Amino acid sequence: MRILLVDDDALLRDMYATKFEEGGHTVEKVGSGERAIELLKDGGFDVVLFDMVMPVLTGVELLERVQKLGLSNPPKCIVLSNQGEESDMEKARVAGASGYIVKAQMVPSEVVAKVEELVSK
Repeated sequence: MRILLVDDDALLRDMYATKFEEGGHTVEKVGSGERAIELLKDGGFDVVLFDMVMPVLTGVELLERVQKLGLSNPPKCIVLSNQGEESDMEKARVAGASGYIVKAQMVPSEVVAKVEELVSK
């Protein structure tokens, strides 16, 4: 899988990228939703994995922008956040998220397995 990992926390970006790369995936890391949109315009990503709370563009706003790109082969958009409230999950689902993972509920290797499961559906 080719994954676009979007999180404003560099430590978390690096940690999750390492785990996905160990699993044989290619990972592009960015620290903002704006940069993610720039890269997505060129296509080629299977998954966008992103946080809900980021400066400038929130996770929901990023989802809405991805939908507006009208990509012919859109990536699966999966939230990876510590925002675990049902209302947050519902907002993401309505905006087009394919899945929602709460960071605090899984270790990084479990996150990799869950993303692989969500993408295979």
